[in-house]
Amino acid sequence: MDSLGVADLQEAMKVLKSEYVHPELLTEQEMARAALEGLLLRLGAGAVLAESGGAAPAAPGAPFLAEILDDRIGYVRLGALGAESINQLDAALDNFRGKGLGAVVLDLRFTPYSGDFDLALEVARRFVPQGRMLFSVRKPGAKQERMFTSSAEPRFQGLVMVLADAETAGSPEVIAAALRGQTRALVVGETTAGRAAEYVERRLPGGRFLRFAVAEAALPDGTAIHPDGVRPDLAVKLDPSVKRRIATLSGERGISQFVFEKERARMNEAALVAGTNPELDSIQAARREGEAGQEPPLRDTVLQRAVDLITTITIYETKPGRQSGNATAKPAP
Repeated sequence: MDSLGVADLQEAMKVLKSEYVHPELLTEQEMARAALEGLLLRLGAGAVLAESGGAAPAAPGAPFLAEILDDRIGYVRLGALGAESINQLDAALDNFRGKGLGAVVLDLRFTPYSGDFDLALEVARRFVPQGRMLFSVRKPGAKQERMFTSSAEPRFQGLVMVLADAETAGSPEVIAAALRGQTRALVVGETTAGRAAEYVERRLPGGRFLRFAVAEAALPDGTAIHPDGVRPDLAVKLDPSVKRRIATLSGERGISQFVFEKERARMNEAALVAGTNPELDSIQAARREGEAGQEPPLRDTVLQRAVDLITTITIYETKPGRQSGNATAKPAP
């Protein structure tokens, strides 16, 4: 379809309208309907036809959560963007820095859609040196782009991993892209929704609403985040239903239980003397649980891979002859 020129398109439409076996399907109304349907399909996150006005429904979120994993990695689930969550982020980062932690995981998978780019700036600048341009918001026909620059020294300057998925939309996408561009953070998870744009809506005569993008966020090199989203450096998929169960349970007992495997029982001297085999007992117990229909333990595989990456990078950076620093992996486009 993309290879067709204007003349090809016009001729194809002309032939269909005059010779197609069911001409009743090609009235002006049907042609207009097909054109709009095709446009919406091609524009993806850029435009949508809605039954009601107001912001598009957001994916379910989860409350703010800060935790230290394995006594060495800070974890922050940002939750909904707002003044309260940013204050909580400050407190968490100050705590991590005070404990000498060198790495932080910023989880944006549970942050509902937000179109407030000022809040995206507030989060991103907590990690980015003062004076660096983070992103801009550009609008066709506008005389000037709105520039968003870090205005203060960062609260955390270690290794950063960002977790995102297909439900990460709007300002959270900007945070992920800006941190990767300016702190060499790595993004783990799935390609984001591609809705890093400002939207307006128009009420149609029949009562429905057309919601469409009128401005988009772009990185300093000019790369737009809308409509393709932010691609992960490490692709890891987690079933949305599992993600939401973990979100609920982690609020009660923390996130660590969904990251680290329980240490497997091993043969030791005491077991030899007693004539037992703890390794075999462990395997048999797991088999009985499976036969009894018990579900395997929930695991946040996305967060697990981020922790694995931090461990690998930390080991590499602390090798003799190397100077410790942030990850230097080349980000995905």
